[in-house]
Amino acid sequence: MAGFYLWIKALHVIAVIAWMAGILYLPRLFVYHAQAEVGSPSSETFKVMEAKLYGVIMTPAMIVALVCGLAMIALNPALLNSGWLHVKLLFVFGLVIIHFLMNGWRQDFARDANRRSQKFFRIANEVPTLAMMVIVVMVIVRPF
Repeated sequence: MAGFYLWIKALHVIAVIAWMAGILYLPRLFVYHAQAEVGSPSSETFKVMEAKLYGVIMTPAMIVALVCGLAMIALNPALLNSGWLHVKLLFVFGLVIIHFLMNGWRQDFARDANRRSQKFFRIANEVPTLAMMVIVVMVIVRPF
């Protein structure tokens, strides 16, 4: 059983890395896309890049990360008594919300209906970073 748990944990870490790579890169694409003229070749290229990043990398990685995380809790329910896990799960929930917000922004770009500035996306790019920092501290330090 312990070996199985470690395989799930390894898959969880791999999926989290892929998800975070996408969740940190997509807003950066939005920054550049917001600067591109609607209908331009670069705008159309950004649409393809954003759709593939979201649909092929980010969403499957998020699903695997969440499933593996829940599996680890199911295999070790004592974790539910840990305060650090509650904080981590709160911030993970925040990342899930951000994930779906990004899809809405992506869809706005796909319809040539974006009304947000590059500055908005630069700021939005920092939110997942802060959440990730809290999550890593909770998992590694386990302050409570």
